[in-house]
Amino acid sequence: MSNNSTPYQPALAVPLPSRPRAEGTPQALNGHANGNAHSNGHTNGNGNGYGSTNPVWALNPQPTPQTPLISKCDRHHRDGGICCKELKDDDERRLVDPDIVRDVVIGLSDGLTVPFALTAGLSSLGESKLVVLGGVAELIAGAISMGIGGFLASQAERDHYRYLATHTSARVLRSCAGEMEREVCEVLGPIGVDDKLSKQVAQNLHEVEVRTSGNSEEEELKWSRDVGLTKFLLKFGEGIEEVPTRRMFTSAFTIGIGYLLGGIIPLLPYFFTKSARQGLVWSSILTGIVLLIFGWIKTHVTGAGKGWKGYVWGAVSTLLVGGAAAAAAFGIVALLEGE
Repeated sequence: MSNNSTPYQPALAVPLPSRPRAEGTPQALNGHANGNAHSNGHTNGNGNGYGSTNPVWALNPQPTPQTPLISKCDRHHRDGGICCKELKDDDERRLVDPDIVRDVVIGLSDGLTVPFALTAGLSSLGESKLVVLGGVAELIAGAISMGIGGFLASQAERDHYRYLATHTSARVLRSCAGEMEREVCEVLGPIGVDDKLSKQVAQNLHEVEVRTSGNSEEEELKWSRDVGLTKFLLKFGEGIEEVPTRRMFTSAFTIGIGYLLGGIIPLLPYFFTKSARQGLVWSSILTGIVLLIFGWIKTHVTGAGKGWKGYVWGAVSTLLVGGAAAAAAFGIVALLEGE
């Protein structure tokens, strides 16, 4: 090799083309990426480099699959692998239907209080036979009256719901979308739902409120009555639901039987004693015990009692109400007899 040869010079770096900005149109950017891939000779039939896997700089990556709900459960990070659905609270009472509890409480409480107060008042007359006759007559009439009252109350509640349903449905049909969105926001806003999500809920509810022309008239009526904006405004806005027809008869039967069973208890001692005053003593003891037990059970099934103090207060308060009514009736009859 000659000594006059030109010394080695490193080649200058050639700047690469600038990377396309994300602001460009998706079609142009994808075309640029596919063109580079074809020029490099690493594409398959789909135009993606290296098989079907997108490159790390792909502008339109495949959507990330949602994490399965079962893998989101915290049982994998909890000692023993216990699911949150299997965890138990300190107070795990199985409560009864509140409508049934309400009817039972109304019937039993009135049955234990009203006949007991009546027999206490009649016992001041001194004849046990008179107390029994008056108590039985009041017991039968009271049970029938209370049952009819429960039926009529449920019927009035159903009629009120049907009127509001008709009125609300007509208002939804004639109101604009903005007014319906405002009403939905008034319902959902106080519980923490923002206006944007409330408007979306209003739009979805309004879509299912509109009757489709492909269904039969019966199916359309059932669909619009069970779901939609009208149902939402009635249930969550007005706080009412339709009362089934069987609910009226169930309420009447429950209240009437509850009154009959509760009213028999104060009358039992008078069947076995000749003296009305002696029957009053035994009736007071028996009714007081039953009132305490009834108050305890009522506190349990309604979920009102928290700890033994709650149960004691529920039992004692029920006893005080019944005792006050009986004392008032006895005092008034004694006062009238003295005059």
